[in-house]
Amino acid sequence: MKTNRIIPGDALAELKKLPAACAQSIIADPPYFNVLEDEAWDTQWKTAADYLAWCEAWVAESMRVLCDDGLCFIFGQLGKREHTFLHLMSRLAQQHQFHDLIIWDRAVGYDERRDSFTPQYEMVLVMRKGEKVKFNKDAVRIPYDAKTIETYLKDKRYKDMDARRAHLEAGKFATNILRVPSLKGISKEKCGHPSQKPIDLIEKLIACSTDADDLVIDPFLGSGTTAAAAQRLGRQWIGIEKDSNYIQIAQKRLAADSDLFSKS
Repeated sequence: MKTNRIIPGDALAELKKLPAACAQSIIADPPYFNVLEDEAWDTQWKTAADYLAWCEAWVAESMRVLCDDGLCFIFGQLGKREHTFLHLMSRLAQQHQFHDLIIWDRAVGYDERRDSFTPQYEMVLVMRKGEKVKFNKDAVRIPYDAKTIETYLKDKRYKDMDARRAHLEAGKFATNILRVPSLKGISKEKCGHPSQKPIDLIEKLIACSTDADDLVIDPFLGSGTTAAAAQRLGRQWIGIEKDSNYIQIAQKRLAADSDLFSKS
């Protein structure tokens, strides 16, 4: 099977063509359903029931192509209007094995509201296929600054200070609340997609769930963030995207990334 390529086409139809148990990780950032009301791809379903049925179908195919010890990450968002993801999580957790729920802390709020707290997070539902999964906590440690390390080393409860220092210098283990600033319009990383995710966030998901040369599949590639992250981390990847404009954006981005790494 050819990897490191963008497959033009519909996510559900193209997933059905891929062999079973080929992907170590699935990174899926699908349409959220009537959240971006100016985007035809987010408003194409007449009812929430239609959207949920479609999601159940592509998730089932994603789980089919997932390795037995792989993880499937599915982005979603909650709000007073855009709460369909709440129902989707409930359905998927009954149909597949629930693994975790990650909160993406966007660091800044958006869409100020008069009668509730300002939203500042999105969610990532994590599903697994088997009882055991490949997961590397060391790959997503959060560094301590030098002053914090020295302060913690003054704690006399630890007898093996060399081991304590090594642990502190490696950084603390990440929680399932990942704080990564969202992309703003002036960000150099912005490529022209209205719901583009930060590459730092996607790299964390790939790094913790895969090893070098493992295959990562993104059924909704968009501007190519998953492919770019996989490329940087030395993973194989396949991206599916039906919008020709986004395919061109992703191809240009990946080519520029390749040139950058080849010169470094």
